[in-house]
Amino acid sequence: MVKRTGSKLLRFLRTGALAAPLLAGVLSAPALAQTVGSLHPKPLPPLANPDDPSLPAKQLFGRATSPVNWQARSIGFYSRGCLAGGQALPVDGSAWQVMRLSRNRNWANPAMIAFLEDFARKVPHVSHWPGILVGDMSQPRGGPMITGHASHQIGLDADIWLTPMPNHRLSREEREQMSAVDMVRRDRMDINPEVWTPDQMAVIRAAAKDPRVQRIFVNPAIKKALCRDAGADRDWLRNVRPMYGHNYHFHVRLFCPRGQEGCSAQDDTAPGDGCGADLARWFTDAMMHPKPTHRKPRPPITLDGLPAECRMVLKD
Repeated sequence: MVKRTGSKLLRFLRTGALAAPLLAGVLSAPALAQTVGSLHPKPLPPLANPDDPSLPAKQLFGRATSPVNWQARSIGFYSRGCLAGGQALPVDGSAWQVMRLSRNRNWANPAMIAFLEDFARKVPHVSHWPGILVGDMSQPRGGPMITGHASHQIGLDADIWLTPMPNHRLSREEREQMSAVDMVRRDRMDINPEVWTPDQMAVIRAAAKDPRVQRIFVNPAIKKALCRDAGADRDWLRNVRPMYGHNYHFHVRLFCPRGQEGCSAQDDTAPGDGCGADLARWFTDAMMHPKPTHRKPRPPITLDGLPAECRMVLKD
């Protein structure tokens, strides 16, 4: 295991003595903004007219509680598609635990399940972490979500917390209520050195070097820290892209699996390490303090806006 010194907070997390109520008090105020889950989730009410062509597709996919029993395939694009033959990541593994079970979003293409299981077992060998905490993946049949994400629709996206897995099995209450640690300084210009350690970089780097990974999204301040500390080994930085949010977790996106013709590939990441002008623009006043716009929000995606096969994924 790599020898590194973590912060007091991370060492305390590794002791396994931190219960959810205490954790809420230890973490900084922004961490409390993380949406918590429910210990007693209620099913969504039936739709009055599920065949209404103007009905947002998220209302239909958000009510699908089980996968469709087809050959596993990712259909469409990451932000406009659905999932056939989805598999659930077991909520407990040798080096991972799934969070927010009430959301029922631990489904994915089998390629993502295999990646997460492989990656989780690698993490203790590249860091001091016992394993990873896995956040949202996809719904049982993929598709748009009622809350939280524009992507995560085809089973090839997963959120991994930047907080290490504790060395004890979390209770259901902890999985629903505890917050991840905010890794970004309050002014959003850099990481918070009180909680960010070399372990976070080692875990992200290990994911970015996996040939199955198409790209990783992190907060621009985290990308800045990675660029500063990467040293001479920089090829993997190309796969790590800055994006709003993502200060509690990093978002892993896989390539379309071979042979799944209905899966729409994303453009390759740009050449270079992404640490120059493209990153610098995220810290300009225009990006840090954007002026309000009066544009009408885009209408939600309907079934007609998804690949035709997604209609059958819902009906079967």
